[in-house]
Amino acid sequence: MCSKMKMKRFTAGCSKKTGRSEVKNETGKRTDHAALSPEKTAADSARSYPLEYVRDLIEQADAIVIGAGAGLSSAAGLTYSGERFERYFKDFQEKYGITDMYSGGFYPFKTLEEYWAWWSRHIFINRYEKAPGSVYDQLLSLVKDKNYFVITTNVDHQFQLAGFDPGRLYYMQGDYGLWQCSVPCHEQTYDNESVVREMIARQRDMKIPSDLVPHCPVCGRPMTMNLRIDNHFVQDEGWYAAQKRYHDFLERYADTKILFLELGVGYNTPGIIKIPFWKLVAHNPKAHLVSVNLEEELVPEDIQNQSLVLQGQISTLLDYLSPAQNKAADCSGYHHS
Repeated sequence: MCSKMKMKRFTAGCSKKTGRSEVKNETGKRTDHAALSPEKTAADSARSYPLEYVRDLIEQADAIVIGAGAGLSSAAGLTYSGERFERYFKDFQEKYGITDMYSGGFYPFKTLEEYWAWWSRHIFINRYEKAPGSVYDQLLSLVKDKNYFVITTNVDHQFQLAGFDPGRLYYMQGDYGLWQCSVPCHEQTYDNESVVREMIARQRDMKIPSDLVPHCPVCGRPMTMNLRIDNHFVQDEGWYAAQKRYHDFLERYADTKILFLELGVGYNTPGIIKIPFWKLVAHNPKAHLVSVNLEEELVPEDIQNQSLVLQGQISTLLDYLSPAQNKAADCSGYHHS
């Protein structure tokens, strides 16, 4: 499975006149979907009109496994820096020099009142407010009538906010909406929505009232976020139940036409989604992998004929595949590997 990786590059886009996907191959010659004969192979189809090929894979799949990384939420508008960061955290930026939401989560605040003022704001806008973009809604419209399951390293629960079945979601890395004991003295998590909303309402000057600082109901130590950032991460009964449902799903459809749809998954934690997907595709000749990312991607040589790698915006793909989308929309900017 660890064979060497190779890449072939095709620059893919959409014809504004026909809406059909096109590519320029290495010679620069353009191939249009309409010009392809029925005798063309699946590999030819994927190279010549990749977005239509993705649609066919979705429609023909017996099951779909969605692997979602940070790139999907970023495509939905949940960006952690720039204008959105300054809109919600300008005061923290000016006082503490914090430059983005990610690094702010590790800032050594001197008091728990400051710490939870930051985190309550971070939780609220990324967990309890729905993402401004439509990619999660569009994704649901594509798979809602299919047998699907989602595994994600995202902790913002945007899948659930968009209406995905909670019983088909496996949040591997935690949940912004849960707290746990910081020790931890026991393996249990606690919903935080009501307290977070009160923290938002009552915080002043980047501090929450001391009576809102959460403490463990068992040992009295401070609570912390249920995020996999160290070996103190709590995997509670809900986490293990979701893991079992995911593994059961994979086993149930192990020998079927299963599509692994990887969206915005990078290489920070490849052992959670990316590498397992490669192995699952390699062991099932009926399986296919579609990977969409802004960065250049590679797949192992032994699954290249079962894989389609698209470099570009996730929103471009979902716009094109959306049932209500005008297919003459501009899909330029995609690179197909």
